Amino acid sequence: MVICRCLKMSVMDITKMFSILRKREDDEGAAEEGRELHLAVTMDNPEYLSSLLSEDKYKKLVNSQSGWGVPVTPLRLAASKGSLECLKVLLANEAEVDILDVKAQTPLFTAVSGGHFDCVRELLKAGACPSGSIYNNCTPVLNAAREGNTSILRELLDYGAEPNVKCKLPNWTTNIATTTGPLYLSAVYGHLECFRILLLYGADPDYNCTDEKLLKRIKCPKTVLDVCLKHGCRTSFVKLLVDFGANVYLPDIHISKSFPNHEAMELLARNKVHPRSLMSQCRITIRRLMKQVGKLSLIDQLEVPDVLLRYLQYHDELDYQEKLPRYYEARYPVFHCLLRNQ
Repeated sequence: MVICRCLKMSVMDITKMFSILRKREDDEGAAEEGRELHLAVTMDNPEYLSSLLSEDKYKKLVNSQSGWGVPVTPLRLAASKGSLECLKVLLANEAEVDILDVKAQTPLFTAVSGGHFDCVRELLKAGACPSGSIYNNCTPVLNAAREGNTSILRELLDYGAEPNVKCKLPNWTTNIATTTGPLYLSAVYGHLECFRILLLYGADPDYNCTDEKLLKRIKCPKTVLDVCLKHGCRTSFVKLLVDFGANVYLPDIHISKSFPNHEAMELLARNKVHPRSLMSQCRITIRRLMKQVGKLSLIDQLEVPDVLLRYLQYHDELDYQEKLPRYYEARYPVFHCLLRNQ
C-alpha cells in the first residue's frame, strides 16, 4: 500500500521536496553577498536593503538561503521578525512570496506564528496562499485559531482560507485528525472571538471536518459540542454552536453527566426539548446554502432590508426578538403571521 501511495506522487512533487533540503552550492562571493542581504534584514534597515537590491549581483540572490543553523531566505527572515518595510522592499524586488524553508513553512506561516498582522496582510496582498504549504502538516488558520489572534484569523479567512481545514496526519491517526480543526483548537484554548469568527465564515458546527470518508472510519467521532462539554468550555461556546445550527442530538448527555459545566449541559437539554424558531431555522438554511455554492462572503450583498441582513450576520442578536417582528408587522403581513405562529 505504501508503494501504491508513493506511485501517486509526481516527479515534480519529489523534485520540490528535495529542493527544500538541498543546499545551494554558491561560490564564496555569492555567499558573502547573500549574507549581506540577511544582515540588512536582521538590522531592520530597509534603506540599506533597497540600495543593495538596486545592484544586479544582489538582486539575483533575493531568494538565496543563508544564516546560522537553519538557512532561510531574506523574505522569510523579514516575516518572522515582523520587519514590514524590509518585507515590502523584498516583495517589490521579486522575492518569491510562497518560498519554502526546510520545514516547508512559507513566509506567511512564520508571520502568522509571530503574530505580525501587518506582514500577514502585505504577504496576502502580494498573492501568498492563505492555506500555507501542502507539504506542511499545519496551516496558518490552525495556528491563528490556536493562538487566539482574531485580526490575523479574519484576514486569512477574508482571503479565502478554509475554516474547516484539518491537520495533515497519517491515516492511523484519523480520530486525532478530526478533532484538531480550528473550531476545536479555539474552543479548547478558550478563544471565544476566534470561535465566533470561524462560525461566521462557515466552519461546520458539528465536526469542523467535511471529509466524510474520514468520519466513516471513526467508530465514535467527537463533535465540537462534545469537546466543549468535555473541556468545560464557557456556556457562550455551546450557545454559539446551537445558534449556528449544531445538531444538539449528537452528544450523549447521559454519558456527559460528569462534565464540569452544568449550565452548558442545561442549555443543551433545553434546546433538545424546544426546537429552534422559524426565524433561526431560516437563517441557518440561508447561510448553509450560500456556503455550499461558495457565496457566503457575499451575504451582505443580498437585496433584503438592513435589519434582516444584520440578523443573517448575527449582529445585535439580543435585539432581534423584538426588532424584527415590529419591523415586518406593517410591511410584510405574511411574514409577520409566520413569526407570530412559530
